[in-house]
Amino acid sequence: MTDSHHPPVGIDALALACPKAFIAMDTLAEARGVPSAKYTQGLGQEKMAIASPVEDTVTLATAAARRALETFDVDPQSIGTLIVGTETGVDHSKPVAVYVHELLGLPERCRTFETKHACYGASAGLTTSLDWIASGRARGQKALVIAADIASYGLNTPGEPTQGAGAVAMVIGEHPRLLRIHPNTIGDYTRQVMDFWRPLYSKYALADGHYSIECYLEALAGARAAALDGGDEVFDELLACLYHVPFVKMAHKAHRKELECVHHRPFDLDTADDQARFDASYQRLVAPWLSLNAQVGNIYTGSLYLALMDLIRQSQASWADRRVSLFSYGSGCGATYMLGQIAPSAHQWAGHCDPQADLDQRRRLSVGEYEAMIAAFERAERAEKLDPSDWGVLEGLAYVGTQDHQRQYRWLGRDALTPAV
Repeated sequence: MTDSHHPPVGIDALALACPKAFIAMDTLAEARGVPSAKYTQGLGQEKMAIASPVEDTVTLATAAARRALETFDVDPQSIGTLIVGTETGVDHSKPVAVYVHELLGLPERCRTFETKHACYGASAGLTTSLDWIASGRARGQKALVIAADIASYGLNTPGEPTQGAGAVAMVIGEHPRLLRIHPNTIGDYTRQVMDFWRPLYSKYALADGHYSIECYLEALAGARAAALDGGDEVFDELLACLYHVPFVKMAHKAHRKELECVHHRPFDLDTADDQARFDASYQRLVAPWLSLNAQVGNIYTGSLYLALMDLIRQSQASWADRRVSLFSYGSGCGATYMLGQIAPSAHQWAGHCDPQADLDQRRRLSVGEYEAMIAAFERAERAEKLDPSDWGVLEGLAYVGTQDHQRQYRWLGRDALTPAV
């Protein structure tokens, strides 16, 4: 997996930031008059993170990045590239990344930009960062890649139960502590399709759900073939298969497709043999790493990396050098399949990658509170003044309104005294 002429490169730090409130899927199902199993089993979701009017892509991205830098003791001055992957930016022109750059106090010589390709944006940033480091241009510096999104489809819509919000920040560098990624194990796939898109005049995305799943699975097969070039034997060595997870049940469909690619035949889950073979593989390689996705919901660009966090937080010393596959899909469409290798030190940092304590402290919303928060969030970008305390946001970074068409942010609580990393 590593080139003897170059040091290993990959993910050195990981952190998650989520809104401070959620709605339980059984609560939402009851309010919408559908069986709770439709959401909890049909989609595989337990909870859905809900952003308040004072939480946006900038605040989430900054919080995740700050946590990654501080938790893993990464010097902000060592960051030479900052990329934010998002499809829910706050401006048609100005990137989320430049707000984050200032709020974190990163050096002026740090290259900074935003990537957009639906849910694929962060993975594009990751592979770009790997190439930047491998080329030698980084000169010992690290890259900070952030996947930040707020998935919003509106109340009482078909997409309502597949919403979510959050940001995953990754530090990319040489001799990574968590996951090595070798450039020779990365495969890409691109095809122009209209499966999911949001016109400039529309607040909500338009989607052809069934077609989008077809496109996802075709892209998985295509990117996988490009990465492995016929080397299907590697599948038997894998510790885990990680997928883009807009809803947990999508991982079920993705893994079935992967098994069909491995065995070069359709998998008929109506037959006992294929069902047993699939179940055994899914429970070993996929299911153990989906808990965070089930608790957070759809975070677009960060969904794959939630699964990776779930894996890393459970890592053990015996997993050193074990391989994992990662598949990223973005509608439109673009995809990447890559192989990673668990770093020998990953188990020592497992606790640093576990966001469970923060997730457990979130406030559970009633249906009325949830609907009021969604309505207020949709009005927030035009609000001149917002009070974070109205929404239970007392610490960290908050969006506090737009004045003269310029978004305003403020550090709160203890962070108001020491906003820099």
